[in-house]
Amino acid sequence: MSDTILKIENLSKVYKGGVRALDNVDLEIRRGEIFALLGPNGAGKTTLIGAVCGLVRPTSGTITAFGHDMGSDWRAARRRIGLVPQELSTDMFEKVERAVAYSRGLFGRSPDKARIDEILKSLSLYEKRSAEIRALSGGMKRRVLIAKALAHEPELLFLDEPTAGVDVELRKGMWDQIAALRELGVTIILTTHYIEEAEEMADRVGIIQSGRILMVEDKAAIMERLGTTEAVITLAEPLAALPEGIAGFAVELRAHGRELVYRGGDGKGRGRAEIAELTKALVVHGIDYVGIDIHDSSLEDIFVSLLTEGKGA
Repeated sequence: MSDTILKIENLSKVYKGGVRALDNVDLEIRRGEIFALLGPNGAGKTTLIGAVCGLVRPTSGTITAFGHDMGSDWRAARRRIGLVPQELSTDMFEKVERAVAYSRGLFGRSPDKARIDEILKSLSLYEKRSAEIRALSGGMKRRVLIAKALAHEPELLFLDEPTAGVDVELRKGMWDQIAALRELGVTIILTTHYIEEAEEMADRVGIIQSGRILMVEDKAAIMERLGTTEAVITLAEPLAALPEGIAGFAVELRAHGRELVYRGGDGKGRGRAEIAELTKALVVHGIDYVGIDIHDSSLEDIFVSLLTEGKGA
């Protein structure tokens, strides 16, 4: 049996005026993974989620979820999908417990107070279950959206910018909750502006720009293939040119010969090993240095680089 629970093929969405929000998107999501979809504002992330969740009608292409064609049999698939939208869209005068229970009923699930209580407790909302949503903090309101999305026990959960506008401490707490959902077997698709979220949690990463998927790959493979190391070595005395034994390294002089900059390696540590050899070579050639600053590229560095290349493509 295939582990693919969501398959998107040649999906396009063109709005009036010719604005192409999605451009022949192909994507497969595996059961049990956390998939991070990264892209700048207007890249098509929310449109793609809306198409899967039945909120946006695609111009062309197909979406298959849990073996059901979303074009002809969307009800059967949609009840197995949860969505936490980016915007706070809920009745602010409704009480927390009632709002979550109502969401469960919308998907044809029978009332289950024990399950609702369990969800509220897992999101630290149980003590606020009788409070009106409008009385909650911004972070608590976002947790209510997650509770509503979980109420019908979905197998696939979309989180569209789940931590936007919340403080760092609450963001970390929500990361823990997302990890706990995955442990329960929920497959999660996450869009985020915070690249560290993807680096912290995701199994695979997709990068989208101008409605096109630029890359889909395992996070570890991206870091290994595209990761680099940079070292800025501050020299004790400026150099007019590199000695032959140093010029063989991936280095260049900067700051009027006072800095030696290395860029190279990969995500497996080769860069740091080469830097160690470089410093030994400096000693052999009698070149003294007073400081060294080493930086390994993060997923955010790689993301920005790919977007820059994509604009030039």
